[in-house]
Parts: sequence; C-alpha cells; structure tokens
Amino acid sequence: MTDFVTRFAPSPTGYLHLGHACSAFHVWDAARAAGGKVMLRIENIDQTRCQPEYEKTILEDLQWLGLDWEGPVRRQSEHFDDYAATITDLRMRGLVYRCFRTRREVAAVMPPGADPDEWAFVGAPLPAADEEARLSRGDAFAWRLSLSAAEAELGARYTRLSYVDESDGTPRPVPADPRPFGDVVLGRKETPASYHLACCHDDALQGVTHVVRGEDIREMTAVHALLQALMDWPQPVYRFHPLILGPDGKKLSKRAGDRGLRAWRDEGKTPDDLRRMTGF
Repeated sequence: MTDFVTRFAPSPTGYLHLGHACSAFHVWDAARAAGGKVMLRIENIDQTRCQPEYEKTILEDLQWLGLDWEGPVRRQSEHFDDYAATITDLRMRGLVYRCFRTRREVAAVMPPGADPDEWAFVGAPLPAADEEARLSRGDAFAWRLSLSAAEAELGARYTRLSYVDESDGTPRPVPADPRPFGDVVLGRKETPASYHLACCHDDALQGVTHVVRGEDIREMTAVHALLQALMDWPQPVYRFHPLILGPDGKKLSKRAGDRGLRAWRDEGKTPDDLRRMTGF
C-alpha cells in the first residue's frame, strides 16, 4: 500500500452510464497501479435532483463492475455544517459576499453579444443598510467568492496560482487563472454548498493525493486551486482522462437519457465488455 489516495464521486441525479464507467475504470486502474486506495463519495448536495434510488443503483453498479472502495461512503448531504463553517470562515475574512441577484438578473447584466459560456459575473456586496433590508424581507441570496478580495488576501501568491497535472505521466505545473469564472457561487439557500466548495473541502478532509477526472473539468481546476490557497488546504495532483462521446459527438449525459449501465447489464454485457467498449 502506498500513500496514493484517490476518489470516485458520482452524483445520484440519474443512473450511471458508459461515461461514468469509463471514469471509474480510470480511477480504479490508477489506484491499483500505484498500490493505493479509492474513496467513494456521493455528491448529493443538490437535494432537489439527487434521489436515494439513484444512489442505491450506483453502489450496485460499482459492485457489479468489480470496483470496491476504502472505508465508509461519504455523503455530502450529511456534512452541510462542515461546508457552512468554511463559508463562515471566508465571510469573517471578507472573502465572500451576499449576492441577491437571481440567475435571470445575472443574465440580464451580461453585455450584449457576450457568450454565456464565456462571460463571468463579477459583483460587489450591497451597502449595509440595503443588505439588511433585503435580509429582513427574507430575500434569497447566494454566497459569492470575491475575486478582488481573494487577490488582495493572497497578494503575489494570486498571480502564481497553479496545480500539478500528470495526465501524460509526467508531473508538470499548470498556471491556474480563476478570473474567467468570475465571482463563483459557493452556496445558495437550496444548495448549501457548491460543487467547488464541497469538492475541495472533502479532498482535503479525506487526504486525497490524486484526483482522476474527465477532461471537461480541467478548466475549473483553477477555481479549486484558488480555494485551496485561501483555505490552506493541501493540493492533490490531477490527472484528466478523455471523455466517452455519444453518436452526436457530445459528452454522454444523464439528462439526455443516455443508456444506463443497468440496461447493458440486463442485455447480458459483462464488466469486461464495458471495459472494451470504453477503450480499455
């Protein structure tokens, strides 16, 4: 056994499909090659979309694939207090602010002709009296991480943010620029912690040394590097793997109804068949 610790962190918003199987194979193969271990984390912070039925099937699918994990399953919905404590820490340091704009209102201030996928919102806290009035009315708000405050907090370290990428087998530092993401949301009333916050918090808590995940999440690692620096959390090494694409050339998606692993299993496919189907 080595000090290599990684994790697999599906979200129970639907059934696992071939894309998830591909990611799981990458995670477990990396751990086995290093003599390390895999932790299983259920990312169920979105209580409106995550369902116990899907979690139950995720566990069954992983067992069918012959993939086991170390220790108990960590369910993020059981640890909202931990994430709230992190936001409180950031708030006390002046690094987050309440944003009362709805998603529609945020979209309304987007410059004409801007690409919604590339434009990033940057805001500022309301004057104290205005904020108090909104709070007294019970208006909903999101906690946003202030990039300007983060830059002031980190000083020269902000311009040197980076992470280690060893996707090609050779560790190399990659500059991390969180500015394209703007003032990211770290929590909302209906979702007490964002993916960014919960993911980075749990990686640090669980001692994750290596994160193995899809190429589609590469860019947002810059946000994670920023959070890790602000919270003085240890930074794992990252590996990004290619995605499994559908016939339309797009990433497989639960929302698009892509075929679940249960359907392949019911058809008589074996885990070895799925490994071949996903390029292993």
